[in-house]
Amino acid sequence: MAEEWFLKKYFIKASHYVIVFTEIANEVVKIEKEIKQVIELKDQWLHPSQLVSDPLTEMERQRSQDSFPELVKDEDLVGIEDNRRLLTEWLYSNDMGNKVITVSGMGGLGKTTLVTNIYEREKINFSAHAWMVVSQTYTVEVLLRKLLRKVGYTGNVDEKDAYDLKEEIKRTLKDRKCLIVLDDVWDQEAYFKIRDAIEGNQASRVIITTRKNHVAALASSTCRLDLQPLGDTQAFYLFCRRAFYSNKDHECPNELVKVATSIVERCQGLPLAIVSIGSLLSSRPRTHYVWNQTYKQLRSELSKNNHVRAILNMSYHDLSGELRNCFLYCSLFPEDYPISRESLVRLWIAEGFVQSKESNTPEVVAEENLMELIYRNMLQVKENDELGRVSTCTMHDIVRDLALSVAKEEKFGSANDLGTMIHIDKDVRRLSSYEWKHSAGTAPKLPRLRTLVSLEAISSSRDMLSSIFESSYLTVLELQDSEITQVPPSIGNLFNLRYIGLRRTKVKSLPDSIEKLLNLHTLDMKQTKIEKLPRGITKIKKLRHLFADRCVDEKQSEFRYFVGMQAPKDLSNLKELQTLETVEASKDLAEQLKKLIQLKSVWIDNISSADCDNIFATLSNMPLLSSLLLSARNENEPLSFEALKPSSTELHRLIVRGQWAKSTLDYPIFRSHSTHLKYLSLSWCHLGEDPLGMLASNLSDLTYLKLNNMQSAATLVLRAKAFPKLKTLVLRQMPDVKQIKIMDGALPCIEGLYIVLLPKLDKVPQGIESLNSLKKLSLSNLHKDFKIQWNGNEMHKKMLHVAEICV
Repeated sequence: MAEEWFLKKYFIKASHYVIVFTEIANEVVKIEKEIKQVIELKDQWLHPSQLVSDPLTEMERQRSQDSFPELVKDEDLVGIEDNRRLLTEWLYSNDMGNKVITVSGMGGLGKTTLVTNIYEREKINFSAHAWMVVSQTYTVEVLLRKLLRKVGYTGNVDEKDAYDLKEEIKRTLKDRKCLIVLDDVWDQEAYFKIRDAIEGNQASRVIITTRKNHVAALASSTCRLDLQPLGDTQAFYLFCRRAFYSNKDHECPNELVKVATSIVERCQGLPLAIVSIGSLLSSRPRTHYVWNQTYKQLRSELSKNNHVRAILNMSYHDLSGELRNCFLYCSLFPEDYPISRESLVRLWIAEGFVQSKESNTPEVVAEENLMELIYRNMLQVKENDELGRVSTCTMHDIVRDLALSVAKEEKFGSANDLGTMIHIDKDVRRLSSYEWKHSAGTAPKLPRLRTLVSLEAISSSRDMLSSIFESSYLTVLELQDSEITQVPPSIGNLFNLRYIGLRRTKVKSLPDSIEKLLNLHTLDMKQTKIEKLPRGITKIKKLRHLFADRCVDEKQSEFRYFVGMQAPKDLSNLKELQTLETVEASKDLAEQLKKLIQLKSVWIDNISSADCDNIFATLSNMPLLSSLLLSARNENEPLSFEALKPSSTELHRLIVRGQWAKSTLDYPIFRSHSTHLKYLSLSWCHLGEDPLGMLASNLSDLTYLKLNNMQSAATLVLRAKAFPKLKTLVLRQMPDVKQIKIMDGALPCIEGLYIVLLPKLDKVPQGIESLNSLKKLSLSNLHKDFKIQWNGNEMHKKMLHVAEICV
């Protein structure tokens, strides 16, 4: 009876749930039908041109069209003479075919201003001309109707479709010389959709202004103008024209020169910001106190200024939600901070801003996002790596100020540079601090904190960290270069933590509770004082990037100035690991690595002759290997590379420290990967008397080469056509070298040349003045007479094209 009663009660409950879920399912079907009907009604009754765009974007677009109403006058134009001359030459070149000219750059650089001036000057020389603002909300029919009216058509155009409009434009422009400006173009389609209406006209010119590089590519490389910020002199002159418009010659009073210079520097050559601030100050008392107060408040003034905000906000509101998060995140780094591509990618992933898409990993998607922000001129490339990828990037100060303003409005996060803990919004979700000192008193509670980026923080207060660790939401903890000495055991309670950055801190150990962080993706304890990996680290199955080595005193060991950490016994459990830098070689390391097939970057230290064959054979079978560092036990330990036969075609970076079993490049890795290797750094690897000649004849695709502590002949010769793709060459600690000869045609693409610690080099490298692509030159710690010889032959006068010279 008891069993029957139980079964009856069970089935009654089950039938009740079935009825409830059936009703929910029916309701969902009903709602889906209603949504489908609404979509059909929209398609039936609304014409695309009637659809209203985002009101904020539309408002910003309208503002942006009037951002430079007074700058079009010749007397107000500053710093555009060369660009104006260049664009004018392109307009009247001998090429009689249809020509497209593009002017690109970030918002606020004055693209529209420059082109407006040229258009007004030159349109009289064209029998037909038209200026059209395209922006983000264009429709093809509206553009074509506008173009038709502007080139002189007087008939009715409202009833014509796109095909008829194009045919009418062709008839109207037949045999006429035409100048068309498409202002503020955001995608290539805007041009492609009207191109066939105008491309048949001889000697027609189309000028396109854009913020996006892929749109700029519509023009040939000889007709693209990438607008740059104003130089210091031009920027100050433009500012004075606005701020002191009533003064004779717009002269800045002596007592204001210093603060005015600081204000202009803050604008970093951005004309829109300079004009806005200059106009603002023109109506304020001309006293040092008032102007200095304005300088201190400059960030908030810029964020409130409609012109600046309208121009730059347009770029922001054109981003997808994912890209907006990525963009705002960059503002958390300090002003002018070189943001590492690799770090940024890992941080975005940790924050959950990017996910896998189709067959692409989150890392690939994140790098695509970074390139998209660069193409949109919202981030600026600072350095590229050996593959031509972005290595570091920066955010223009004005763009950063506005991004911080948006981040604050949207409760995304805040950055308080050089501030103190007492000024923090207690509900902040993402907090960036730089060179902070912990104020006296109890550290504030931050219960909603998800991210802490604290770079070069001076405080090492336990109270501060303990307070931060009370937030169970904490996902990112970046403490790079800070004075922190200890990580509290309570870190193990932060189950959401995905990123820990302790690089170059004074931390000596990590608590055992680290093993509880099962969601951790990145653990960076590179160049710390930590001597061994924490116990239980192999329990963190989601770990993707492990950076673990410690620095030692370079004076004690020049060969091993960094030391890898001993690999844990169960290293093979970390099957998602992509980065492993740096571990010490051991007898069982090769076996452990066999199961880590996701590894891309592997750095191994303390390799012995006996272990290298097994380790190299395992490395050879890694399908995704792209970066490899191999360091011997000491400078006298010979390593044989016969077993290193990488199957990965992605391997492009190789760093070797130690003796080779044979001084030759006749190893499998150099034979099979000669076209794949782009970055090569060799230390204590003696290649005979002509190391540069040997490398040049075997590895012609290198873009980065460093030779350190190498023996060679007294004279190094870079022969003609040597290293045709090399961009960076470092020659360091080569005690035998007395002379360097660079033959004509060598190093045609070189950008950085660093010659350091060559104590016998007393002469300027012969032929160095022929390196026309050189941007950075460092000649340091050479023979005592070198500097005298450098100045004596006045070589520096022949190298005015080099932006940075250190002798």
